[in-house]
Amino acid sequence: MHELSLTQSIVDICLQHGEGKRVTVVVLEIGGLSGVVPDAVEFCFDACSRGTLLEGARLVIERIPARGVCHDCGAEFPLGTYFDPCPSCGGFSHAVISGEELRVKELEVE
Repeated sequence: MHELSLTQSIVDICLQHGEGKRVTVVVLEIGGLSGVVPDAVEFCFDACSRGTLLEGARLVIERIPARGVCHDCGAEFPLGTYFDPCPSCGGFSHAVISGEELRVKELEVE
């Protein structure tokens, strides 16, 4: 489960940017194509934050839907996987415009 090491890195980032203050809320963005399971991050957060200035902090996870834009027809559409065809023209040449995020969006500190 790589979510454990990712969550430990998230806690480390929050501690660094919390500048020695107690963190009360952490807001994460997790994209649908990121390969990260939000429920697993939530499960690991309590264990990784125990004994730190993040202990007891509320974790808010914002799930970012995956979207692509077709290189052939310019249509923007939702993606379930990297290999979904464009629903407008059936083409497979597209760019991902959202859904790969894994980001600490916001911290609330005391």
